[in-house]
Amino acid sequence: MTDRFRLTIAQLNPTLGDLEGNAAKARAAWDQARQGGAQMLALPELFLTGHPLQDLARKPAFLRDALAAVERLAADCADGPAIGIGCPLAEGGQVRNAYLILQGGRVAARISQHELLEREQSDARRLFDPAPISGPFCVADVRIGVALGADARAQAVTETQAETGAEILLVPDASPYHRGAADERTAHMVARVVESGLPLVWLNMTGGQDNLVHDGASFVLNRGGHKVVQLAPFEEAVEHIDFIRTAEGWQAEPGTRVPQPDEWEQDYRAMVQGLGDYMRKSGFGKALLGLSGGVDSALVATIAADALGPENVRGVRLPSVYSSGHSLDDADELARRLGIRMDTVPIEGPRQAVTDALAGVMAGTAPDVTEENIQARLRGLLLMAISNKFGEMLLTTGNKSEAAVGYATIYGDMAGSFNPILDLYKTRVFGICRWRNDHHLDWMAGPAGEVIPVQIIAKPPSAELRPGQTDQDSLPPYDVLDRVLEGLVEGDLAVADLVAQGFEQATVKRVEALLYGSEWKRWQAAPGLRLTRGALGLDRRYPMVNKWRDRG
Repeated sequence: MTDRFRLTIAQLNPTLGDLEGNAAKARAAWDQARQGGAQMLALPELFLTGHPLQDLARKPAFLRDALAAVERLAADCADGPAIGIGCPLAEGGQVRNAYLILQGGRVAARISQHELLEREQSDARRLFDPAPISGPFCVADVRIGVALGADARAQAVTETQAETGAEILLVPDASPYHRGAADERTAHMVARVVESGLPLVWLNMTGGQDNLVHDGASFVLNRGGHKVVQLAPFEEAVEHIDFIRTAEGWQAEPGTRVPQPDEWEQDYRAMVQGLGDYMRKSGFGKALLGLSGGVDSALVATIAADALGPENVRGVRLPSVYSSGHSLDDADELARRLGIRMDTVPIEGPRQAVTDALAGVMAGTAPDVTEENIQARLRGLLLMAISNKFGEMLLTTGNKSEAAVGYATIYGDMAGSFNPILDLYKTRVFGICRWRNDHHLDWMAGPAGEVIPVQIIAKPPSAELRPGQTDQDSLPPYDVLDRVLEGLVEGDLAVADLVAQGFEQATVKRVEALLYGSEWKRWQAAPGLRLTRGALGLDRRYPMVNKWRDRG
């Protein structure tokens, strides 16, 4: 009977649908496991296919291709460590979220998810069929119990594993980032360890996919919930975990312990990685955006420079007669500090042309928001033309506060393909800008120092679509607006609850009306990264037409 067991865990970044590419990453990790003398390589949930699959999980041709790729991987890796890899599996007319154990050139064991919890955008109940709880499998005389993804949040699954002889618990996951996720995961896994009395390996994938970023941060717990291994968030890693048999059972030896960054760094890292992976996995290497001289576009430009390198980012100033000189200067200074390209395309000529074209049909009417929106839509048109001509992805720059209340122009400043700050309230945008000015880390491709001029952060926000305009002409102050929105969106509070907290009823009712009334805009908005458990359009899904309002 062996007294030592080496498990290699691979916290890697798959590309959804790239079956051969993901299998190649698995083979490379298997080579490292074999060279390191491991008995088993573990890969995350749904690693072979990527996550989230959405309706690809129910497509027969895709499932056939995925299984064929797994079988080829098993044959290629017949002589060496066993492999555990996540892959959807069609069997008996049902589709399972499965974890396959490859040994001796074949699929030697199949563990399928039992608890299909609706969590973190998985759509598990709609896509997969539940399976009976599986027992442990054996590798090198060690019985390993697998709790796949959400199964580890269900006490019954890990209890069954322990009662049927598991000696080590393995939790392969595909858990996306949200603020505070690390503490939640640790709490759940500590509970499983305390209940079962077994050591536990929690293994997460990393990398961006559409709106989500998987943040890695895998860890190992010994009995009593003591953490002995902690991998870095947002980074690929292949790590050997050594277990030794003791009188009380198996325990993991202490290994890598990477300090976890604070939530400001994690939010920013998620945006940088999410944008970079979205572009790379979509086949884009360059980005552009409109630079207004405001704080939102300044932050997006900085994120893009850190994700892609300054040489791959283009800023475009699109001044009108209402654009202030200081805003144009601020945009230029930002571009200079970041080292990105800056172009200027005045919109006064096109604006006048549109005004002339509409003169007949609009005769006798007074200027209003219509004319303001024409400016925003002309900017969107010109930016899309540059995007088409040069193959550069257009980024949108609206924050969560604006998206929540509809303070954006459809087909104007909402034009674009991706928005890295869509889940950041305006007050948090200011905070992230200050944080980035004070920090430069090795994963940032942009320059160090105060890259966002302080005057951009300090000045009153304005769309600059009419003389002297500021955002607070149309909205409550952002420190009030954001706290009300957090209550309505993240907290799902009633109007009366917020009034009891000290907010004016008229303000809360006004914000609620704007929130419900702009749902249709959000349905047409560019996708953006999820940073919280209250992301608009992902976690909060409301009808576009909705006459109900809280009477509190």
